[in-house]
Amino acid sequence: MAAEEEAGSQPRVMFQTPGKEEEEEPPYRRLGKLTVKYNRKDLQRRLDIEEWIDGQLHLLYDCEEEDIPELEIDIDELLELPDAEQRSKLQELLQECGKPKDDFINGLLYRIKGLRKMSGSLRK
Repeated sequence: MAAEEEAGSQPRVMFQTPGKEEEEEPPYRRLGKLTVKYNRKDLQRRLDIEEWIDGQLHLLYDCEEEDIPELEIDIDELLELPDAEQRSKLQELLQECGKPKDDFINGLLYRIKGLRKMSGSLRK
């Protein structure tokens, strides 16, 4: 145990060879270190866009978050669509909103330009 503490808190991947009796290990020993294939800049940009969307929806619906109708704007889904279909998809999602939506739609389409689609493992 002392040797493990001296090694620091570096995560390690442990492999088990077949045929050995399985020793009971604490759960933290079974976890491996994962690497993410997205850089921080991309992730931060995506987070900024999602926070911008939340703020804009509060302004569009002029209410608190819990009062906003169930609405999911999936950035990855939008990125899969051609430009014209992105706009119509957003108009469809926001059809219940009584306020003008064009500024929000234009702003969102501008912000997602150049953004890369994420793989399914990191999506909500």
